[in-house]
Amino acid sequence: HCGSLPSLSGDTFDRSIMVDGEEANLLLFDIWEQDDTNWISDHCMKLGDAYIIVYSVTDRASFEKASELRIQLRRVRQAEDIPIILVGNKSDLVRSREVSVEEGRSCAVVFNCKFIETSAALHHNVRDLFEGIIRQVRLRRDSKEANERRLASAKRRESIGQKAKRFLGRIVARNNKKMAFKQKSKSCHDLSVL
Repeated sequence: HCGSLPSLSGDTFDRSIMVDGEEANLLLFDIWEQDDTNWISDHCMKLGDAYIIVYSVTDRASFEKASELRIQLRRVRQAEDIPIILVGNKSDLVRSREVSVEEGRSCAVVFNCKFIETSAALHHNVRDLFEGIIRQVRLRRDSKEANERRLASAKRRESIGQKAKRFLGRIVARNNKKMAFKQKSKSCHDLSVL
């Protein structure tokens, strides 16, 4: 969200959502169609608690624009650890795809942000996206103890097989640079951890 800006009332969405048993209020400003780039950098980029940068997987130009926005955002908020999620939308349009999942994931790893593909038309991963952005804000905002409680709760729901696979993956990654990059690539998908 980008702060309280009344002029954006037409593109403002206010929702309450339950995430990990706690209610959160999500105030979202959609600024993609704004033409005044100075307005974006002067106001929105300085006020948000978190950012969702969306591109269409069927439009390479929008993917390149998303990368530019990511660079601008880090420049404006370079002293802060602001959560950013790079989102490839329209994942249902397989035949029209111009940007691969691998490209989106690699971009997120290079830019040190999270990544998810969604289909707004099919409601695929949309809830995961909004729950994820709330978790990312909480991870930075809340105390270490509160986050450890949430992590412990999530781990209790994880199977033994998943735990073993995750542990072995970390060991291998320490000894292999390519595997380390792959591990980082996987982590960009996990919206529940930093």
